[in-house]
Amino acid sequence: MTNLVPAIWVELFKARRSKVPLLTGLGFLLVPIVGGLFMVILKDPEFARHVGLISAKAQLMAGVADWPTYLELLAQAIAIGGLILFSLIGSWVFGREYSDRTVKDLLALPTSRSAIVLAKFVVIALWSAALIVMITLVGLVIGLAVALPQVPGQVILQGWITVALTAGLAIACITPIIFFASAGHGYLPPMGVAILAIFLAQIIAIVGWGEFFPWSIPALYSQGENLGNISYLIVIVTALAGMAATFIWWEMADQNH
Repeated sequence: MTNLVPAIWVELFKARRSKVPLLTGLGFLLVPIVGGLFMVILKDPEFARHVGLISAKAQLMAGVADWPTYLELLAQAIAIGGLILFSLIGSWVFGREYSDRTVKDLLALPTSRSAIVLAKFVVIALWSAALIVMITLVGLVIGLAVALPQVPGQVILQGWITVALTAGLAIACITPIIFFASAGHGYLPPMGVAILAIFLAQIIAIVGWGEFFPWSIPALYSQGENLGNISYLIVIVTALAGMAATFIWWEMADQNH
């Protein structure tokens, strides 16, 4: 693939000049912050009521303020909220060329279309990985600040592995949504597809078929469900199909329209 590295640098430069990385970073920061808030409430409900974190009539959820509960909460939040934010990242990286009407200028460069698409996928992966690292570091600091009870290091490590793998599953599921950013020529079609996918994921999980629906699988995994190999294979196939469809679209479609 010709000029792949320069294409990656161009995409990184576009992202650096945009406010979208900041917005997605702030969105992901809410995950550990809200998680820490819930831990404070669970640790001392009376204190939480006294300082106004919850109302006197609030019905608290059942749970224990400890590291396993905290990390499971983070994983579940990433499984749902992450799908939206990762979809936003993918939609922006691919859809902005159409919204800004720069796609023809991009294709006029001496860079193959496949290199352009691959560079965009690489930037999405790097961007998403940076967000997960940020959540890990901030989440660890908040967990320590809340003074959650000490547990063996292996328990915390396993919890963070679950968080990371949940994020990986969510990221893999956005490639079909990225395709709609290209085929739909902008941001709105892919985000509409993302919202629809998440809505269907909830319904399908409720009726008991979530392990066979790719957008249900990250949430099920985050909850500790015993998923079979078929579920992970479905996510892999979904990711590859979305990438292949996007490559084919960019190679075959008339981008002048």
